[in-house]
Amino acid sequence: MTESDPSSFHIAIVDDHESVRSALGSLLRSYGYQTSSFDSAESLLAGAAPDAYQCIISDLQMPGMSGIDLLEQLRRQGSTTPLIMLTAFAEPAIRQRALQSGASCFLSKPFQSNDLVRCIRQACQDL
Repeated sequence: MTESDPSSFHIAIVDDHESVRSALGSLLRSYGYQTSSFDSAESLLAGAAPDAYQCIISDLQMPGMSGIDLLEQLRRQGSTTPLIMLTAFAEPAIRQRALQSGASCFLSKPFQSNDLVRCIRQACQDL
């Protein structure tokens, strides 16, 4: 996979808000990425193996499993899939926990689309 071929990247979007999933999906497809959307961490885990994706973008606060819970579960299962955390509540302690748990990037909402794409490229550069 190369940075110049985003069509080879399949990105999972996990957010409990349909409008956010739709907007992120449209944005990433406009850059050439393939996307799949999930309304919860549980629905992602119930689907294809997380390693089927080159990157996972997850909201932090969701009903049921949080984004950090999802990240920690994936790491316990041995997944090394990069995970980018999005949140409207960017408290320093939460940011630190997410990054210590293995998040590739932590973005506060609202964010610039180029910041998200930069995070994806950085997270996936070694794939």
